[in-house]
Amino acid sequence: MLPLERLKVLDVSQIMAGPYCTMVLGDMGAEVIKVEKINGGDDSRQMGPYVNDESTCFSQINRNKKSISLNLKDERAREIFYRLAREADVIVENYRPGVTTSLAIDYESIRAINPGIIYCSISGYGQTGPYSHRGGFDLVAQGMTGLMSMTGEKGRRPLKTGVAVYDIGGGITAVYSILAAYIHRMATGDGQHIDIAITECGLPWFTWEAAAYFSEGKVPEPTGWRHRVSAPYQAVKARDGYLMLGCANQRTWERFCGDVLERPDLMEDPRFLTNFDRGQHVEELEALLETVMADRDVDDWLARCDRAGVPAGPINDFAQAMGDEHYLARGMVQELEHPVIGRMKTIGFPSKFSATPSQIRSPAPLFGQHTDEVLGDLGLAPDELATLRDAGCIR
Repeated sequence: MLPLERLKVLDVSQIMAGPYCTMVLGDMGAEVIKVEKINGGDDSRQMGPYVNDESTCFSQINRNKKSISLNLKDERAREIFYRLAREADVIVENYRPGVTTSLAIDYESIRAINPGIIYCSISGYGQTGPYSHRGGFDLVAQGMTGLMSMTGEKGRRPLKTGVAVYDIGGGITAVYSILAAYIHRMATGDGQHIDIAITECGLPWFTWEAAAYFSEGKVPEPTGWRHRVSAPYQAVKARDGYLMLGCANQRTWERFCGDVLERPDLMEDPRFLTNFDRGQHVEELEALLETVMADRDVDDWLARCDRAGVPAGPINDFAQAMGDEHYLARGMVQELEHPVIGRMKTIGFPSKFSATPSQIRSPAPLFGQHTDEVLGDLGLAPDELATLRDAGCIR
């Protein structure tokens, strides 16, 4: 049994934030019907790399779903959508605000036929506010929220993060919000509209930055490879490369000095007595550490840190991360069979449930693969499907 087996989701989203949300719900057992537009479907289907002309980008983020294709501009296709919506628990969409209203599939329209619907809208700036009409993307959010002003090195060009943190963050925010609304509906019977803006979902992550700004008016600056509060909590150079060192508290610093470096005198240095002191003298501290650590390789230092209980780790590239024995042992690389791509690997589940573990029950669907199946379950006969297909209502 999976925890969300009884949850029925209509996914009218595309690209990343919405599809990631619905994939996670599907991984936990929800029945997810992905409603794709007639011309090309989800835009991520046109994103390479491709294997046998099938998008691997789409295939990584749309497992455990069924795909149907409806022309929602056509009244007959909308009637099909309404029939699906009557039986759904959740709808997830990421149109620009106003589009669902023009298509008559907005929250108010759906609530009229299904008062218990949990309707989640994901957009760049949200459904209200002076910027709500704007389109929003992950990189725009990284710039607007101040993230890019903190990333990289001071005085250099602003840098984005290496991955789409706001798109995935928006999807994660949508997941927990939907589940909270679902629990509320179980208690009251009432559905509701959830408004997620990707330009907001990352702001709560800036906890230390908010502490400094709201208390002292201090605007955070780029810190490069260092932490802005703790030291040494950063990348440091050894003989053959860099490692990440996590001396985030006094006890760890003392273990590092005494057991790892075998330099207890550093604990008595007035520049490095407290975490605050070390932060104020981080340039001097870093230069000193890298002088001491230049006589051993990264793996040697990591082994010494491990024995001493000092948090530290390698700076892997993605291939090294995906081949790490720890991730492999914990199932973070999964394999499945795709009907076109063939045997493929995908990222596993970060949540480990003791009783109801997530599962990959099906690969990402082909475009419109389940249209006849899903519409047939609604009672549409084969000749009706053929007529709708000829008229361009379904694919």
